[in-house]
Amino acid sequence: MDDIAHSSLADLLAIMARLRDRAHGCPWDREQSFATIAPYTIEEAYEVADAAARRDLPALLDELGDLLFQVVYHARMAEEAGAFTFADVTATIATKMVRRHPHVFGDEGAGGSGTHTEAWEAQKENERRDRAQQGVLAGVPLALPALTRAEKLTSRAARIGFDWPDAEAVLAKLTEETAELRAELAAADADRLEDELGDMLFVLANLARKLKLNPEAALRRANAKFTARFNAVEQLLAARGSTPGEAGLSEMEAAWREVKKGSGAIVLG
Repeated sequence: MDDIAHSSLADLLAIMARLRDRAHGCPWDREQSFATIAPYTIEEAYEVADAAARRDLPALLDELGDLLFQVVYHARMAEEAGAFTFADVTATIATKMVRRHPHVFGDEGAGGSGTHTEAWEAQKENERRDRAQQGVLAGVPLALPALTRAEKLTSRAARIGFDWPDAEAVLAKLTEETAELRAELAAADADRLEDELGDMLFVLANLARKLKLNPEAALRRANAKFTARFNAVEQLLAARGSTPGEAGLSEMEAAWREVKKGSGAIVLG
């Protein structure tokens, strides 16, 4: 690390210590705990991912700083509790990365990315065992987005052979789950509907895995596509002196068809 980077990190650690200082710090920052800060940490991670997805490098610079500050925040609270320091955090991740890359830092020969992925997962499994985390599904964080967690849970199960044979089999299961949800519509029992809808979403996460796609990325793409097209619908209606609130469903559907014409997308309705 060069002198400038070292100085900047030292400054950041000093700022965090001052913010948490009982006598001269910020009242809000002094009141925070691991539990209250964790949601901000998750939010900042999403903002990093968003800036990266948009390839907005100035925003990425800013968001990475915000995320680093979250790491510094948690490390400072841990230091106050006598658990560990920021230096311990950096030392731990450095050691872990060396351990998980024996083909780079050790004597193992180079291989393909698939080989290294298998070795990485095997190393993580050993680490979970060392932490006494028992079971195939141990260690998959509860705080992950639900679709991501579903994909990770079934990836773990698939490693020991508990899996559908192919995407077609998953689609057949989706048809089954769709029929089960449809059967609950008449009763309109919220608990049953939620249960069946959850089963459908879980199967969809598995379908993404079988297709080697990221379910969160696929849904984000669909969200972005819908947002862009609906904004275009609003602009089209505005050019005709109307708004979505004034237009009826048929007029909005016609505008939607105009906007998406030629895109090959599924039409709403």
